[in-house]
Amino acid sequence: MRAAGLPEIPERTALVAAAAFPKGTLAMRVREKLAEVFADEPFASAFGVRGAPGLSPGMLALVTVLQFAENLTDRQAADMAVRAIDWKYALGLELADPGFDFTVLAKFRARLVEHGMERLLFDRLVEHCRQEGLITAGGKQRGDSTHVISAVRDLNRLELAGESVRAALEALAVAAPAWLGQAMPVAELELRYAARVDSWRLPSSKTKRDRLAEVYGQDALALLHALQAPDAPVWLREIEAVQLLRRIFLQTYYVHTDARGREVVRKREAEVDGVPPGHLRLASPYDRDARWSAKGDELFWCGYKVHLTETCDDRAGARTRAPNLITDVATTVATEPDVTATAGIQHRLTQRQIKPGEHYLDSGYPSADLVIAAAGEGIAMITPLLADHSRQARAAEGFDKSAFRVDWTARQVRCPEGRTSAGWYPVRQHGHDAIVIEFARADCGPCPSRDKCTTAARGNRMLTLRPRELHETVAAARAEQKTDTWQAKYALRAGVEGTINQALDLTDLRRARYRGLPRTSLQHAYSATAINVIRLDAHWTEQTRSPRTSRLTRLAHQLAA
Repeated sequence: MRAAGLPEIPERTALVAAAAFPKGTLAMRVREKLAEVFADEPFASAFGVRGAPGLSPGMLALVTVLQFAENLTDRQAADMAVRAIDWKYALGLELADPGFDFTVLAKFRARLVEHGMERLLFDRLVEHCRQEGLITAGGKQRGDSTHVISAVRDLNRLELAGESVRAALEALAVAAPAWLGQAMPVAELELRYAARVDSWRLPSSKTKRDRLAEVYGQDALALLHALQAPDAPVWLREIEAVQLLRRIFLQTYYVHTDARGREVVRKREAEVDGVPPGHLRLASPYDRDARWSAKGDELFWCGYKVHLTETCDDRAGARTRAPNLITDVATTVATEPDVTATAGIQHRLTQRQIKPGEHYLDSGYPSADLVIAAAGEGIAMITPLLADHSRQARAAEGFDKSAFRVDWTARQVRCPEGRTSAGWYPVRQHGHDAIVIEFARADCGPCPSRDKCTTAARGNRMLTLRPRELHETVAAARAEQKTDTWQAKYALRAGVEGTINQALDLTDLRRARYRGLPRTSLQHAYSATAINVIRLDAHWTEQTRSPRTSRLTRLAHQLAA
């Protein structure tokens, strides 16, 4: 790579673009106002210093942003660079420039992923907006997540077992055809695995499906044994399809030895043999990061999650209102709870010097520990804390934790009937400090309110509390979030739903274009960059547009004249 940045706009291209688009276009304004964002130098570590010169990575990054802004495929984006005058203006190309082959874009993305540069351009644009005063620290920001469907087909357990064998055989047929022909009965396997497993209808009979699952398991075990043989090249075991086959085989089948010493393969039953937890269980032999997940009782998907954070300052009275811009984007596996992403989001915002003063989030993101830790960093989390999950609280009857009075100095708790706790035991639960409170059986046994308090077989009530600071913080937050004032303030968070809808409409955010978490993260980073560019363009055109006046106002001015 020869770092040169975007080339100068040829004079003839500039003249034709100005004549064709006298008011300009998004691509033209991006070139005029954001050219420094698309510099080559930040990409230097991903490119060599010898060999034939390649295309400018800054130019390819600009093409990718415009591609996402218009939701184009690679082939369509490459065509636009040839036939669209405003794109030629943005890229600094001559009118007769033939452009580039569309495969260059895929190679460019692969290079970015290989060198961990998925978020590079997004971060550069956010930094540019910070320097321009469009994003400031100490303001208000809000965030939310949405599901992302992977770019692979949905497979049931039987289809997954068969397709994993087929994927491994296909990979080995390319990498080591001679070895595969000697080690395995290729002619027999070709009858079962020539076509994708989901391209034909599975047997309707349970007996036949069970037999087919057994055949898939036997084929997979035979192939894995062949790969472990002393004469098999060791490097074959490192092929990704082979590694995924091994994991899928372990999560799908149980191998045991019968009375004759033979290996018997049978399909795992969750109730008997157990299956891996959701965050470890593979869902496809072509995407090792996609996972099955659920939200509520109606939404089930295989893929990922994406978290978006944007500014939401209410600058009423300002002559020019800054646009709401996306300040952070994070892609995670589908099974990862939202609460695990909170600290990372706030850490990245702090590092980029755009830490919010108020962070508006839904109830999936906070915990008592996170709220206190964020407050210590100067971030007020405006978010509902989850309610008490005890049986009494869920049923809205009886005595939940809020009905008990805690004396932290005396290390005692008083119940609603006036009885004092008999035990105070500091413990560690799930990696956190906690306090277990126990009431005496002699007090709980004859208590007239016992049925409202506990149904424990041992007969006495026990409570689990967090340390004092966390307990009081949670209690105060739950009391505050019931007030109308807090509800009116929290309504500001709902606006992030509009940002997610915009990303869905313009960039198809919920459908992964590529396979794997790194490539999907790159897609979301460029989708967020495209949304920011679109909003900046609307901000620029609003500033240059003359203010509208109503017809009644114009008539009044004419009569006054």
